[in-house]
Amino acid sequence: MENENLLAAVDLGSNSFRLSVGRVVHQDGISQIYSIDRLKETVRLAAGLDDKKILSEEAIQRAVSVLQRFGERIHDFPPSKVRAVATNTFRVAKNIDELLPRAEQALGFPIEVIPGHEEARLVFSGVTHELPPSDERRLVVDIGGGSTEFIIGRHLNPELMKSLSMGCVSYTKNYFPGGSVTADAFAKAELAARKELEVIGKPYRKLGWSQAYGSSGTAKALVAVLQDTGFSSLGITLDGMLKLKKELISFGSARSPDLRGLKIDRMEVLPAGLAIMIAAFRELKIERMLQGEGALRVGVLYDMIGRNTASDKRDETVKQYTRRYHIDVKQAARVKQLALHFLNDINPQASEDFRKALAWAADLHEIGLSISQVSFHKHTAYVLENADMPGFSSADQKRLSMLTAAQQGRLDKLPYDLKSISQEKRQAILCLRLAVLFYRRRSSFSSDAIALSLQDKCIILDVNKRWLDAHPLTRYSLSLEEQEWNNIGYNFKINTNNPRLNRQKLIEDTPAPSITVPVQDPKPSA
Repeated sequence: MENENLLAAVDLGSNSFRLSVGRVVHQDGISQIYSIDRLKETVRLAAGLDDKKILSEEAIQRAVSVLQRFGERIHDFPPSKVRAVATNTFRVAKNIDELLPRAEQALGFPIEVIPGHEEARLVFSGVTHELPPSDERRLVVDIGGGSTEFIIGRHLNPELMKSLSMGCVSYTKNYFPGGSVTADAFAKAELAARKELEVIGKPYRKLGWSQAYGSSGTAKALVAVLQDTGFSSLGITLDGMLKLKKELISFGSARSPDLRGLKIDRMEVLPAGLAIMIAAFRELKIERMLQGEGALRVGVLYDMIGRNTASDKRDETVKQYTRRYHIDVKQAARVKQLALHFLNDINPQASEDFRKALAWAADLHEIGLSISQVSFHKHTAYVLENADMPGFSSADQKRLSMLTAAQQGRLDKLPYDLKSISQEKRQAILCLRLAVLFYRRRSSFSSDAIALSLQDKCIILDVNKRWLDAHPLTRYSLSLEEQEWNNIGYNFKINTNNPRLNRQKLIEDTPAPSITVPVQDPKPSA
C-alpha cells in the first residue's frame, strides 16, 4: 500500500491545529520517524469559550473547516495509521458532545481527548526524541493555548509531570484582549501565573535538571524574537524577556517595528505567552531555556509506533498498576482468558482495540480490593476514571471505568444507562461479568466447559449439566445473573444440554473448594 510506512498525527491545540505525516524507518532494531509533510493552522479555539465554558458556534465552525482540510490530506490512510489528540479546550468545553462528533466527522477519524498528564507525557516524548541522547535530567516547558505542561525526566522517561490551566490564548483573552499591553495587565498576568506555579515550584526545584527546553509556538516565538532583536545571545533568558516586556509595554502591543523574527500570527498572543514564561523562570529558577523541537505531535507519532508493536505504553501502565495495587495476577489472567473466550464466541470479528479494552479491564478489575472489599468494583471504576494512566486517553479511562463498574451487582443500578451505550460495550460487560462469576472460586478450569451465544437480545449460555450440578454456588449465581439481564429486557437462557461442549475436560477431579476471597454478593444489591 502507498501509505503502508506512513503515520499521521493530528494535534488539536487550544491555539493551533497541526497535522504531521511521518515515514517510519526501521533499522538495526531502532525505529525512526522522518517528517514528510506538515500542516498548521491557527484556530484560536480557546478564544471561543465563554464564562460558562461553552464553545461558540463560530469557534466550532473554525475548527470544523480546518479539520475538513486536514481530512482531505489523510483520507486514504488506514485508521490504525492515524491518531488525533485534543487538548485543553476539548477537555473543559461543556458542549463537548456537540463539538466532538462534528470534529470527528470533518476529520474522518476518531479524536481522543487526552488528560493533562497524558499531554505532558507525549510532549516530553516528542521533545526528547528530537534531542541528542543524554544521561542528564531535562526540563520541558510547553506553553499551549489553554494549558501549560511542565515535565522533568531522564532519557525518554518523565519523572515529574504537571499540566496547569494557563495558556497564551486564555491569558490573552483575560489580560491582553486584542493583544493590547499595559504594565498593569502584565503584572496581573504574571501574578496569576505564579500562583498556578506555586504548587509545583518546590518539588521541581528539588528534583532539578541540567537543561531546560521550551516546545511549541510560544517558546519558538520567544527564541526567535529574543535572538533576532538582540535581547538574548542564545535561547530564552530572564534578562532578555524583561527587555522584551519593557518594549511591549512601551509600544502597547507586540507590533513594534523594533521587534524582529516575530510572525504575524503570533503577535496577538505573544504578551500572554511571555508573561507565563517569565513567571515560570522566576518560580522554577530557570537560568536559560533552549528551543525543543517535536513536541506533542512527534510524541504521538512515536507512541503510535509502540502501539503497532509490543511496546504499547498502555500495556506498561497496566503492568505498573498491577504491581501498585497488588492485584492477584493469576486471577486476573484467568478472568481475562475467559472474558476473551466469551467475546470470541459472540463477536469473533471484534476489533483489536475492543479486545484490548476488555483485556485491560480484566487485568485491572480488582484494583478496588486494595481499598475495600465492600463495593470494590465501585472503587475500581473510580480509580480507573480518575487516576493518571500514561498512554490512556480520557475516553479510554472512561471505558475501563464503565466496564469494571458493571462487573457485578444490579444492572439497573449502574451509574449510566446500559441501553444508551454501544452494543460493543454491552457485549464486553456481559463477557466480563460472566468471567468474574465463573472464577469466583479463584481456581482454573477449561474454557471448553462453557459457550456463549448472543443474537439481538437473546443470550444463551451453554454449561455442562454435570459440571453445573457439582458447583451449586455457580449455579445459584447464574440464576441471579439470568434475572439481571431479563430485568433489563434481555432473554437470558442457561442451556445444560449442548453436546458440542467438551465434557471430559469440563469435569474436575474434586468438588469446588470453599471460597477464600468473595468478590460478588450472590444477592442483588439494593
